[in-house]
This record gives sequence, structure tokens and C-alpha cells, in this order.
Amino acid sequence: MSRKRFRLKGERAVYHCVTRTVNKEMLFHDEAKERLRRMIWQVADFSGVTVLAYCVMSNHFHVLVRVPGDDDVEISDAELMRRYRVLYPKPTRYQIASAEVLEQVLAAGGEDAEMLRRGLLARMHDISQFMKNLKQRFSIWYNRSHERIGTLWAERFTSTLVEESDVAQRTVAAYIDLNPVRAGLVNDPKDFRWSSYGEAIAGAPVARNGLTEAVNGPAGKDDWIIAGRTYRQLLYGKGVMPAPGKAGRAAQIPIAEWRREMERGGQIPIAAALRCKVRYFTDGTILGSSTYVEAIFRQFRHEFGQRRVSGARTMKGSRWDGLKALRDLQKGVFD
Repeated sequence: MSRKRFRLKGERAVYHCVTRTVNKEMLFHDEAKERLRRMIWQVADFSGVTVLAYCVMSNHFHVLVRVPGDDDVEISDAELMRRYRVLYPKPTRYQIASAEVLEQVLAAGGEDAEMLRRGLLARMHDISQFMKNLKQRFSIWYNRSHERIGTLWAERFTSTLVEESDVAQRTVAAYIDLNPVRAGLVNDPKDFRWSSYGEAIAGAPVARNGLTEAVNGPAGKDDWIIAGRTYRQLLYGKGVMPAPGKAGRAAQIPIAEWRREMERGGQIPIAAALRCKVRYFTDGTILGSSTYVEAIFRQFRHEFGQRRVSGARTMKGSRWDGLKALRDLQKGVFD
């Protein structure tokens, strides 16, 4: 099946988005990573979306984002201007009008005020607009700071629709936070500064709140202390992971051996599988319970050929706590 993207227009939804630099060049050093980290939170606040998890690497970044549905959104003029000031604290060459001028327009009412409201709202509560604003703002800063011109990003971005459940969200969040471990940059995910887990361990409330929501799902009530314990069990595994084929023998083994075990058709503990590169999380199109994947498949049934009669596909490599994917990957699953 070809790579498809699904957007649930007007519906509350969670997306795992990934975007890479042109030619996968290693462009982002510490200063750039830090700037992009800050912009993720800044643009999310303006856009009215919730960042559940993120990770900024040297040539790409991941974000797990929840977008509100139309029924969840009611924005006052005061909130519109607060968000505007988050993105534009002072006039720039790209944004001429000051916040004070826009406030006067809104207060005066009439057609001009309505056009302003529509223009600002069109940039909010939408995953495509969030990614567009983030990538454009970072590109402007990066090219200006590095005396560079031309395209920074290789592609628009790829996205996977993720069920808004505790199992799906925390599994994808853990996969994101384990990026620097898979890349060999750190042995412990808490030691990577430019990730949701590293920032949460450092005490940042916004990162802790995002991961708490990812771990608990939409109905969860636990705070970071309890949610953090659950999340750490997924990141590190419950106890010491046994070697493949040697149940009962406690042994830590290289990630490459776990990957080979999955390629041979074996099922390994989920905490070990998450430390391998698993394409379902970036190319699976939809991730969630069988019921969720089937429901989305039926909603977009017209996008598929007549030979496709069902949506949910089993994910290889681990039991994945019952998660399914829409896309049935055959080759290069564990690159």
C-alpha cells in the first residue's frame, strides 16, 4: 500500500510528525537544537495544540501532538491576542502590525475585525498549520544565523495518526524519547537535553504535563510522579531484559541483537523493541487498537482498492500491548 496521510478535519486527534533536513544533512548543533526546542513550545502555544512528546536530533525532529476538535475550541479576542503576543512579542520585518493595533481593530468590530479573527484562527488548531509555522520560523532563523540561503527541509513532513489512548500515546512517546539512544548519542534517555523526557527530568512543567497526558490517555488523572513511574517502566523495561531464546537468564545485550531477533520473526520485550528503529511508528499510517484502526479505515474506505477488506494489521517484532497499524510493512521494518 502506498504511503497515505489522514487528517481528521475538525476532530480531536493525535499525530506523530517527523520532518528531516535536505539530504539528511547534520545541520543542527546544540544552539540550533535549543532554538528549535523553544520554538516547538512557542508555536504550539500559539496554535492551541498540545505537545505530548518531542525529540530534536541533528537532522530531523519528532513531535507527538494532540490537536483539539472544533467542539473543544472557543477562543475569545483576549486569548487570540495573548497567542499573537506569544508568536510576535514585537513587530518584525515579517509582521508589521503591532499587537496594540490589532487589539484596536478587534475592539472596533465590524468586517475588519471579523477578517482578522478568521485569519488568526485559520493558523490554529490544525496539524498542518502547526508544522508549517514551526518549520518556516525555524528556517528563517537558521538561514539568517548561518548566512545560508535555500531550502532547509527535505519534505513537507510525514505523519502517523495515533489513537488517543494511554497505550498508543505512551508507546509512541517512548519511541520518540529513545531516539538518541538508538543513535548512540546517550545510553540513558534522561541525559539528552532536547527531548521531552530529558526536559521533564530536568523539571520543566510543560514537558512533564505533556508526558503525563501521553501516559494517562484522555481520561487519566495521575500527576507526573505516578505517570513518570509508568513511563520509566516502558523506557527501561521492568527489571533486566532476558536475552532472546534464553528465558530466565538475565542479560543485557546489544541493540543489534534485538533487531536481528525481530528480523528472524521473534517477539522481544516491548522495552527492547522500542530501542530499535521500527518503521511502524513513522510509516504505519495509523497506530492504535484494532477497533480504532478499523474505524478510521472505514471512514476513509474510498481511499483503498476493492481488494482491501480490513484495516488493522499486526505489528511484527513484539506484542506491542495489542497495538495495530494500518500499513502492512514487509521489508526494512527494523532498519
